[in-house]
Order: sequence, then C-alpha cells, then structure tokens
Amino acid sequence: MAHGDITHIDIPVSDLAKAQAFYSGLFGWEISEMPGYEGYPMWQAPNKISGGGLAPRSDDFTQPRSYVEVDSIEGTIAAAVASGATVLMEKQPISETSWWAVISDPDGNSIGLYEGASE
Repeated sequence: MAHGDITHIDIPVSDLAKAQAFYSGLFGWEISEMPGYEGYPMWQAPNKISGGGLAPRSDDFTQPRSYVEVDSIEGTIAAAVASGATVLMEKQPISETSWWAVISDPDGNSIGLYEGASE
C-alpha cells in the first residue's frame, strides 16, 4: 500500500463472539484470529480487499477507527501536530517490521497511523 491508503478499520466491540456472528451473518465477512493476535479477530470483506479487526471496546476506543498507511509515523505525527492534531498514542510496535500510532484531527476524530516495512 502507498502513503495515504486506508489499510484497515477497527471496530470496537464488547462481546467478540456476538460481534463475529453479527458481522459475518450480516455482511458475509470472513472473521478469524491470526496466530499471535488472539483476542483481536480480523475481518475481511467479500471483495478480499477491505478488512480490519474487531478490537476490545474501551473508554478511549468507542467508535470505529480507520488506519492510514504512512511512510513515517514520526514524520506524519510532526506534520499532523503542526496542522492542529493531537497525539492520542505514540508510535508502538505491532511486529518487528510494523508500527502504529493514533492521532486526533482538529475536529476530534481519531485516526490510526500504520507503518510497515516494504519487502
């Protein structure tokens, strides 16, 4: 994916089993847990392009969040803050070759940032 592409969308849920049944039944999404990411089932739409995760709902995660591919999380955060954004979560590792962070745009919308190594 290129800088600026939406990589995935996380949906906050309080009951994973109920949410899996709801979304797979309603939209035909394939939902499964990946090894190493237990408790975070990933969904994929029938087009095999769109997807995301069903993530545990928390006080700071109450609405679906889109994640955007960026070339550099540090650079994107600096540019976002200079344009009026705030940082909700600093850069954190996902794996040895991928990272994420969360910002809030000037209107208060939560936006996830994703940086992954290109092979």
